[in-house]
Amino acid sequence: MKILAQVSRAIVGLLFIFSGLIKLNDPVGTQYKLEEYFEVFATDFSGFHDLFIGMIPFALYFSVFLCVAEVVLGIALLVAYKPRTTTWLLFLIIVFFTFLTFYSAYFNKVTDCGCFGAAIKLTPWTSFGKDLFLLALIIILLVYRKKFKSLPTGMVVMLATIGSLGIAFYSLRHLPILDLLPYRVGASIPMQMKPSEPIRYQYIFEKNGETFKFEQYPSDTTLKFKDMVILNEDAKPKITDYRVWNDESDFTEESFVGAKLFFIIKNFQDINTAAIPEINKLLNNLKSSNVTPIILTSGSSEIISDFLTKHQINIPYYYVDGTVLKTISRSNPGLWLLKDGTVKGKWHYNDTPTKETILELVK
Repeated sequence: MKILAQVSRAIVGLLFIFSGLIKLNDPVGTQYKLEEYFEVFATDFSGFHDLFIGMIPFALYFSVFLCVAEVVLGIALLVAYKPRTTTWLLFLIIVFFTFLTFYSAYFNKVTDCGCFGAAIKLTPWTSFGKDLFLLALIIILLVYRKKFKSLPTGMVVMLATIGSLGIAFYSLRHLPILDLLPYRVGASIPMQMKPSEPIRYQYIFEKNGETFKFEQYPSDTTLKFKDMVILNEDAKPKITDYRVWNDESDFTEESFVGAKLFFIIKNFQDINTAAIPEINKLLNNLKSSNVTPIILTSGSSEIISDFLTKHQINIPYYYVDGTVLKTISRSNPGLWLLKDGTVKGKWHYNDTPTKETILELVK
């Protein structure tokens, strides 16, 4: 049992560190996931509607806190820093996560819990199973918590806290250190909108109480169709919701032609307007080049027109779904450079590039 407790400590500690670091790499992604949960809870628990809606503006702070806590507690467990307190805190966190994943799975409300950020996608039931496994291991640690000798490793935990906060701060001030999203630099958007190979299906039929499975649709009309499943899920398109349009026509295919610098405005509520002058200067400098500057936004035409007039911006704009814009750019505003549909660059508003940098990337 002592060996089991030590193995449990290693597994729990390493998994919490990995999970926390992956999410710290992209705390805005975790923020979006928490906002989704808050919106679901506000609807499902109407008595607490105002409470959950009121928590949405603080989702980013919750995101950073939870991610840092995962890393710090994981390290504290491994280095035996205050093992009793650490174990109880881990227990409370895993109970919280287990509730979220169960709710997602059972009620099919949030289909991706974001447990490992964009690095590893888990189905809701798989996420719930993972949390049950961790819960069992942490219960073992609780039972044997008095057997763990506390070591003077407070400096290690403090450094872990500072380092974790540093990663979060960098990712928020710039972009994720490791971009795992489908709109990352080097990715071909048109290619990701197609299956990587022909999709194969399994057709499930019933007859006389027996179940039959076919990879080719059967010609036997006496069989009763029951279900159809995809056999090669990994072959499905990675991007299914990218669409660009304006009030007159669809611009999706045209967005892949030539070199285009997209000025991303996710929304007009929390946009950093202080960054607009420098970005506008870049957009104006590119007008005489082979790079076409274009605005992508999810706002209404009235709001966009007022915004362009106020900031003296004179470039065309197109609409994109707000969720897609959140995936393309973690900053608001942001810049996204495409050449023939391949992503050549992506920038946070704190890192606005020069005209020379843009032209070099699309040579």
